Amino acid sequence: MTDVILKDAVKAIPTSQALIEDPLLNKGTAFTQAERDAFKLNGYFADVVETLDTQVARCLETIRALPTNLDRYVYLRDLQDTNETLYFAVITRNLDELLPMIYTPTVGAGCQQYHHIFRRPRGLFISYPNRAKMDEILANPRYDNVECIVVTDGERILGLGDQGVGGMGIPIGKLAIYTGCGGIAPDTVLPITLDTGTNNAERLADPLYFGWKHERVRGEEYDSFIDQFVEAVKKRWPNVLLQWEDFHKNNANRLLDKYRDALCTFNDDIQGTASVATGTLLSAIQITGKPLSEQRVAILGGGSAGVGIADLIRMAMVSEGLSDEEARKRFFIVGRYGLVTEKTPNLDTFQLGFRQDSKIIDGWDVAEAGKASLYEVIKFAKPTVLVGVAGQPGMFTEEIIREMGKHTERPIVFPLSNPTSCVEAQPSDIIKWTEGRAIIGTGSPFLPFEYEGKTYHFAQTNNSYIFPGVGLGTLAVGSKRVTDAMFLAAARALAELSPAKAKPGDRLLPTLDRMREVSSHIAVAVAKQAMAEGLAPKMDDAAIKAAIKAKTWEPVYKSLV
Repeated sequence: MTDVILKDAVKAIPTSQALIEDPLLNKGTAFTQAERDAFKLNGYFADVVETLDTQVARCLETIRALPTNLDRYVYLRDLQDTNETLYFAVITRNLDELLPMIYTPTVGAGCQQYHHIFRRPRGLFISYPNRAKMDEILANPRYDNVECIVVTDGERILGLGDQGVGGMGIPIGKLAIYTGCGGIAPDTVLPITLDTGTNNAERLADPLYFGWKHERVRGEEYDSFIDQFVEAVKKRWPNVLLQWEDFHKNNANRLLDKYRDALCTFNDDIQGTASVATGTLLSAIQITGKPLSEQRVAILGGGSAGVGIADLIRMAMVSEGLSDEEARKRFFIVGRYGLVTEKTPNLDTFQLGFRQDSKIIDGWDVAEAGKASLYEVIKFAKPTVLVGVAGQPGMFTEEIIREMGKHTERPIVFPLSNPTSCVEAQPSDIIKWTEGRAIIGTGSPFLPFEYEGKTYHFAQTNNSYIFPGVGLGTLAVGSKRVTDAMFLAAARALAELSPAKAKPGDRLLPTLDRMREVSSHIAVAVAKQAMAEGLAPKMDDAAIKAAIKAKTWEPVYKSLV
């Protein structure tokens, strides 16, 4: 919030009570004596004017005393709705400890329990029955400064499926990361949930569920509603950055394809996941010494995330000299029917580019003619990289991992499904099954593991490494669009910061307490790529860094008088 906007916001506050209840302006016990006098706050607080540091210490004491991570999630959400500066001071100073509380894996339980733990409204719910009032809903003057929106329809929340309006926990959490890790000012972000109903029988039967109790709208009605929303957003905020989040695979790719050239927009499940997976892979091959162009990649999960990962790695391979055809042959997508080939039934359009020739299976000794399971793909295709994004726990079995270890000296294994209840294999087991040779990235955080006298750290291959920097760079230079090439630039920038690059055997990715540094570094790379593509005005390096610094908000109290 700029000083001018801040002063205007304070002038608009009608009463001292309203000032305390505004999370963007509230300072709690840190209101100065001058502010207490000016806004008639004397008596609301005890005599001592506390510092932000003291308030942070009190919050941490409370957080650490709570019994469960869900309790901590609820406390932090209350804190965010009470005092945003304090909330972000707490999390930015303790990202390594608290990021799992505000996002994966705890946010999954938060979404499932959203209608039970609800306290105060945050963001906007736009329901299908209220579609005629969409412009009115978006017109709220409180959102005049919005620059970044995260929107979901709640149909595919992490690996948990349809959570209806409970999916609002995801946009709230993502935007908290935008601010905490990327420095996007909290008064410029807006979480939105599009309530098109739910097919979750448990939610529909719950008397406390407060979403539209109706089966999901499909087909032309759904598309018309989404189109109305996009047009309303473009009219209200012509230069906004719009992030699509946790849409079902039947909608995610086609909505991205439909709108990616209509406004500045991206889908984090497709492009953000692809970018962090690619960046982590680029970090891993710095350890193995084997170039990207020689990697063979098996991906469990043929949905939008899995194909998105394949496509960005393919782009990187082509940039290193492979032809597009050569690159595509190095990917083995395994879905519900086994290895994806031209004979696989019911393929979506976005999956067609990664079909293997079914003739490849003819030379394999498979249990069922014409089909190949994940184990058979590992045994006969001999991939060097294995990625899991299917949301099915335990799918990377000991047999599969040991088979991979037979033909790959340093297997690269990424069990990325979230939350931890959906992970394909415990990383500690993968270490044991490969005698400590595996290089591992996980979607959720896992504690270090001791094996035969060595400590193994597992890179949390989480989108939070990517999208805050992409957003920061995009907004700082006013890019008109977000492109796949910008996400590849982000992936390469992330790999540049890999501790393993400077010290073999070290962590694949920077520690979470360096997230603001990571986001700033990625923002520079993204901004330069946007300029190279003619999407933003040309700037020199100094001007780019200055624009990024100017866009970076810090959680400190500003004087209100």
